[in-house]
Amino acid sequence: MSNPQQLRYSKEHEWLSAVEDGVATIGITEYAANALGDVVYAQLPEVGDTVTAGETCGELESTKSVSDLYSPVTGEVTEANQDVVDDPSLVNSAPFEGGWLFKVRVAEEPEDLLSADEYTEFSGN
Repeated sequence: MSNPQQLRYSKEHEWLSAVEDGVATIGITEYAANALGDVVYAQLPEVGDTVTAGETCGELESTKSVSDLYSPVTGEVTEANQDVVDDPSLVNSAPFEGGWLFKVRVAEEPEDLLSADEYTEFSGN
């Protein structure tokens, strides 16, 4: 497994893109997608929702379990990935590309996000 160097990571296994024009893209890591198994349902936050760093904002359901989705940042949701809602398997097949989950206008970034190398060490992958 390779964690893209340009992303930052939470200990809840979410990734965060660099903030561009105040907006960041969020998804779950390949490690988390593999641990979940085949994702069959995605409940994502809606446009206009406020998310808070470290708090739940949705859930992913797989053939094995239901897992809470946590936001790595605080801000307002500007977009949810309708492609993932329509085809949740994108989370498994392309977690860092088409399987992204939502975008947030970042109000506050936590300081405890990990680099790719730190996340690799933390997750053991």
